[in-house]
Amino acid sequence: MAKLFLSLHVLAAILAIGPITVAASMFPRLARTAPTPETPALLHKICRSYAYVGAAVPVLGIATGAALGVLSDAWLVVSIVLTGVAAGVLVAVILPGQGELLEAGEAAVTGEERRAAGARLAMTTGVFNLLWAAVVVLMIVRPGSTTGV
Repeated sequence: MAKLFLSLHVLAAILAIGPITVAASMFPRLARTAPTPETPALLHKICRSYAYVGAAVPVLGIATGAALGVLSDAWLVVSIVLTGVAAGVLVAVILPGQGELLEAGEAAVTGEERRAAGARLAMTTGVFNLLWAAVVVLMIVRPGSTTGV
């Protein structure tokens, strides 16, 4: 069962988290430079939609950890915490920031305000991506793991 959970966990991570990181990374620049608002709006929709699908990643990860008996291993606990932080950054900062930039495109907001908001969003998205990179490294290296999986 562990191999099934692990396979589903990896597939969910690739198919859900991958599109979010790409779309979120492209959004700040395209919110400034896209000739029409449809492109950044589509990227925002991708991030929102895949965030729901992405919830399967930690669920399947915990199921995998339980099947392997490693839920209390430090590498997994740190990965779970980093995943929670990444999810919080996405839900509390990135998605609302994207929404605000989309609204700012329709409102009378100065170019400097938009530029500053875009820069903050780009920085936050970079942090989000680094959190996921750290989780991936922990999942591959698994410091102290003896499971042999």
